[in-house]
Amino acid sequence: MKARISGTHFPLGTLGPGQRLGIWFQGCALACPGCMSRHTWPPEGGTAEDVSGLLRMWEEALGRGAEGLTVSGGEPLDQPDALTELLLGAARIRDRADGGAEGADLLVYTGYEPDELTAARRRALRGADAVITGRFRVERPTRLVWRGSANQRLRPLTPRGETRYASHLARESTGGRLQAVVEPGPPVGVRFHGVPLRGELRAVEQGLREAGVTLRDPSWRP
Repeated sequence: MKARISGTHFPLGTLGPGQRLGIWFQGCALACPGCMSRHTWPPEGGTAEDVSGLLRMWEEALGRGAEGLTVSGGEPLDQPDALTELLLGAARIRDRADGGAEGADLLVYTGYEPDELTAARRRALRGADAVITGRFRVERPTRLVWRGSANQRLRPLTPRGETRYASHLARESTGGRLQAVVEPGPPVGVRFHGVPLRGELRAVEQGLREAGVTLRDPSWRP
Protein backbone atom coordinates (compact mmCIF):
# COMPACT_ATOMS: atom_id res chain seq x y z
CA MET A 1 0.00 0.00 0.00
CA LYS A 2 1.09 3.56 -0.75
CA ALA A 3 0.94 6.56 1.55
CA ARG A 4 1.36 10.17 0.47
CA ILE A 5 4.14 11.47 2.70
CA SER A 6 5.50 14.98 3.24
CA GLY A 7 8.66 13.87 5.04
CA THR A 8 10.33 11.78 7.73
CA HIS A 9 12.98 12.46 10.35
CA PHE A 10 14.98 10.62 12.99
CA PRO A 11 15.84 11.50 15.70
CA LEU A 12 12.91 13.81 16.41
CA GLY A 13 12.86 15.32 19.89
CA THR A 14 9.95 17.79 19.86
CA LEU A 15 6.75 15.79 19.19
CA GLY A 16 6.44 13.32 22.03
CA PRO A 17 8.63 11.88 24.78
CA GLY A 18 12.18 10.80 23.99
CA GLN A 19 13.92 10.47 20.64
CA ARG A 20 11.42 9.43 17.98
CA LEU A 21 10.87 8.69 14.32
CA GLY A 22 8.62 11.34 12.80
CA ILE A 23 6.46 10.64 9.74
CA TRP A 24 4.42 13.50 8.25
CA PHE A 25 1.49 12.61 5.99
CA GLN A 26 0.76 14.86 3.03
CA GLY A 27 -2.62 16.47 2.43
CA CYS A 28 -4.93 18.31 4.81
CA ALA A 29 -8.45 19.51 4.03
CA LEU A 30 -8.80 21.24 7.43
CA ALA A 31 -6.33 24.05 6.58
CA CYS A 32 -6.27 25.65 10.03
CA PRO A 33 -5.44 29.40 9.90
CA GLY A 34 -1.97 30.05 11.32
CA CYS A 35 -0.70 26.53 10.61
CA MET A 36 3.11 26.43 10.35
CA SER A 37 3.01 23.56 7.83
CA ARG A 38 1.04 24.90 4.88
CA HIS A 39 3.30 22.94 2.55
CA THR A 40 1.64 19.75 3.82
CA TRP A 41 -1.87 20.83 2.78
CA PRO A 42 -1.98 20.02 -0.99
CA PRO A 43 -2.90 16.33 -1.42
CA GLU A 44 -0.82 16.13 -4.59
CA GLY A 45 2.34 17.28 -2.81
CA GLY A 46 4.99 15.18 -1.13
CA THR A 47 5.86 11.72 -2.43
CA ALA A 48 4.06 8.38 -2.67
CA GLU A 49 5.84 5.91 -0.38
CA ASP A 50 5.27 2.21 0.22
CA VAL A 51 4.06 1.62 3.77
CA SER A 52 6.42 -1.37 3.85
CA GLY A 53 9.34 1.04 3.33
CA LEU A 54 8.15 3.26 6.18
CA LEU A 55 7.95 0.18 8.41
CA ARG A 56 11.51 -0.76 7.52
CA MET A 57 12.52 2.78 8.50
CA TRP A 58 10.73 2.29 11.83
CA GLU A 59 12.49 -1.02 12.45
CA GLU A 60 15.84 0.63 11.73
CA ALA A 61 14.98 3.52 14.08
CA LEU A 62 14.15 1.07 16.86
CA GLY A 63 17.53 -0.54 16.31
CA ARG A 64 19.09 2.92 16.79
CA GLY A 65 17.27 3.49 20.07
CA ALA A 66 13.99 5.14 19.01
CA GLU A 67 11.65 5.65 21.95
CA GLY A 68 8.55 6.24 19.88
CA LEU A 69 6.90 6.95 16.52
CA THR A 70 5.03 10.19 15.90
CA VAL A 71 2.69 10.46 12.91
CA SER A 72 1.59 13.97 12.00
CA GLY A 73 0.94 15.97 8.88
CA GLY A 74 -0.90 17.24 7.03
CA GLU A 75 -3.81 15.16 8.27
CA PRO A 76 -2.99 11.45 8.75
CA LEU A 77 -6.67 10.47 9.10
CA ASP A 78 -7.35 11.70 5.57
CA GLN A 79 -5.47 8.54 4.48
CA PRO A 80 -7.12 6.07 6.90
CA ASP A 81 -6.22 2.85 5.09
CA ALA A 82 -2.53 3.72 4.83
CA LEU A 83 -2.47 4.91 8.45
CA THR A 84 -4.14 1.67 9.60
CA GLU A 85 -1.48 -0.42 7.88
CA LEU A 86 1.35 1.77 9.17
CA LEU A 87 0.27 1.77 12.83
CA LEU A 88 -0.66 -1.91 13.06
CA GLY A 89 2.59 -2.85 11.33
CA ALA A 90 4.61 -0.52 13.58
CA ALA A 91 2.97 -2.04 16.68
CA ARG A 92 3.83 -5.57 15.52
CA ILE A 93 7.45 -4.62 14.87
CA ARG A 94 7.71 -2.82 18.22
CA ASP A 95 6.17 -5.71 20.17
CA ARG A 96 8.45 -8.20 18.47
CA ALA A 97 11.45 -6.04 19.33
CA ASP A 98 10.60 -5.43 22.99
CA GLY A 99 8.67 -8.60 23.81
CA GLY A 100 5.66 -6.62 25.02
CA ALA A 101 7.61 -4.58 27.58
CA GLU A 102 6.83 -0.89 28.04
CA GLY A 103 9.07 0.05 25.12
CA ALA A 104 8.34 2.60 22.40
CA ASP A 105 4.94 4.22 21.89
CA LEU A 106 2.95 5.27 18.83
CA LEU A 107 1.50 8.82 18.84
CA VAL A 108 -0.79 10.35 16.19
CA TYR A 109 -1.68 14.01 15.63
CA THR A 110 -5.06 14.78 14.07
CA GLY A 111 -7.07 17.96 13.65
CA TYR A 112 -10.32 16.01 13.96
CA GLU A 113 -12.30 15.90 17.20
CA PRO A 114 -13.38 12.51 18.61
CA ASP A 115 -16.99 13.08 17.51
CA GLU A 116 -15.78 13.62 13.93
CA LEU A 117 -14.12 10.23 13.67
CA THR A 118 -15.78 8.00 11.09
CA ALA A 119 -15.58 4.22 11.39
CA ALA A 120 -12.59 4.20 9.02
CA ARG A 121 -10.79 6.84 11.06
CA ARG A 122 -11.43 4.98 14.31
CA ARG A 123 -10.06 1.80 12.76
CA ALA A 124 -6.98 3.72 11.68
CA LEU A 125 -6.21 4.62 15.31
CA ARG A 126 -6.43 1.05 16.64
CA GLY A 127 -2.67 0.69 16.56
CA ALA A 128 -1.95 4.02 18.29
CA ASP A 129 -1.07 4.33 21.98
CA ALA A 130 -2.05 8.00 22.18
CA VAL A 131 -3.60 10.68 20.01
CA ILE A 132 -3.60 14.48 20.07
CA THR A 133 -6.93 15.75 18.73
CA GLY A 134 -8.42 19.06 17.69
CA ARG A 135 -7.98 21.90 15.20
CA PHE A 136 -5.10 24.30 15.69
CA ARG A 137 -6.64 27.54 17.01
CA VAL A 138 -4.11 30.34 16.62
CA GLU A 139 -6.14 32.56 18.96
CA ARG A 140 -5.83 30.04 21.83
CA PRO A 141 -2.08 29.70 22.55
CA THR A 142 -0.92 27.22 25.17
CA ARG A 143 2.27 26.13 26.90
CA LEU A 144 1.06 22.53 27.24
CA VAL A 145 3.72 20.23 25.81
CA TRP A 146 3.30 19.03 22.23
CA ARG A 147 0.06 20.99 21.70
CA GLY A 148 -0.33 24.08 19.57
CA SER A 149 -3.53 25.49 21.09
CA ALA A 150 -5.41 25.16 24.36
CA ASN A 151 -8.35 23.26 22.84
CA GLN A 152 -6.18 20.33 21.71
CA ARG A 153 -6.31 17.21 23.87
CA LEU A 154 -3.71 14.52 24.51
CA ARG A 155 -5.62 11.24 24.88
CA PRO A 156 -3.95 7.94 25.87
CA LEU A 157 -5.62 5.00 24.10
CA THR A 158 -3.82 1.96 25.54
CA PRO A 159 -2.24 0.93 28.86
CA ARG A 160 1.12 1.70 27.29
CA GLY A 161 -0.16 5.15 26.37
CA GLU A 162 -1.44 5.71 29.90
CA THR A 163 1.95 4.77 31.33
CA ARG A 164 3.89 6.90 28.85
CA TYR A 165 1.73 10.03 28.84
CA ALA A 166 0.07 10.26 32.28
CA SER A 167 2.71 12.67 33.57
CA HIS A 168 2.47 14.88 30.45
CA LEU A 169 -1.29 15.53 30.26
CA ALA A 170 -1.04 18.87 32.07
CA ARG A 171 2.71 19.49 31.82
CA GLU A 172 3.83 22.81 30.38
CA SER A 173 6.86 23.50 28.20
CA THR A 174 9.92 25.36 29.34
CA GLY A 175 12.03 27.04 26.66
CA GLY A 176 11.71 26.73 22.88
CA ARG A 177 9.82 23.95 21.18
CA LEU A 178 11.39 23.78 17.73
CA GLN A 179 14.04 21.47 16.26
CA ALA A 180 15.84 22.78 13.17
CA VAL A 181 17.08 20.34 10.52
CA VAL A 182 19.22 21.67 7.66
CA GLU A 183 18.61 20.08 4.25
CA PRO A 184 21.59 20.35 1.90
CA GLY A 185 20.95 22.13 -1.39
CA PRO A 186 21.18 23.79 -3.62
CA PRO A 187 19.18 25.60 -2.47
CA VAL A 188 19.81 24.92 1.20
CA GLY A 189 16.59 24.31 3.11
CA VAL A 190 15.65 24.23 6.77
CA ARG A 191 12.82 22.24 8.31
CA PHE A 192 11.49 23.15 11.73
CA HIS A 193 9.92 20.28 13.63
CA GLY A 194 7.77 20.84 16.68
CA VAL A 195 4.91 22.97 17.97
CA PRO A 196 6.14 26.55 18.42
CA LEU A 197 5.09 28.89 21.17
CA ARG A 198 3.42 32.12 20.08
CA GLY A 199 6.10 34.40 18.63
CA GLU A 200 8.73 31.66 18.41
CA LEU A 201 8.76 31.50 14.60
CA ARG A 202 8.90 35.28 14.39
CA ALA A 203 11.90 35.24 16.71
CA VAL A 204 13.58 32.61 14.50
CA GLU A 205 13.05 34.78 11.41
CA GLN A 206 14.43 37.84 13.17
CA GLY A 207 17.48 35.96 14.42
CA LEU A 208 18.21 34.66 10.93
CA ARG A 209 17.84 38.14 9.40
CA GLU A 210 20.29 39.53 11.95
CA ALA A 211 22.70 36.77 10.93
CA GLY A 212 22.31 37.71 7.26
CA VAL A 213 20.09 34.74 6.35
CA THR A 214 16.79 35.25 4.50
CA LEU A 215 14.09 32.60 4.43
CA ARG A 216 12.34 32.22 1.11
CA ASP A 217 8.69 31.10 1.13
CA PRO A 218 8.47 29.94 4.76
CA SER A 219 5.65 27.43 5.13
CA TRP A 220 3.89 29.44 7.82
CA ARG A 221 3.34 32.45 5.56
CA PRO A 222 0.27 32.63 3.24
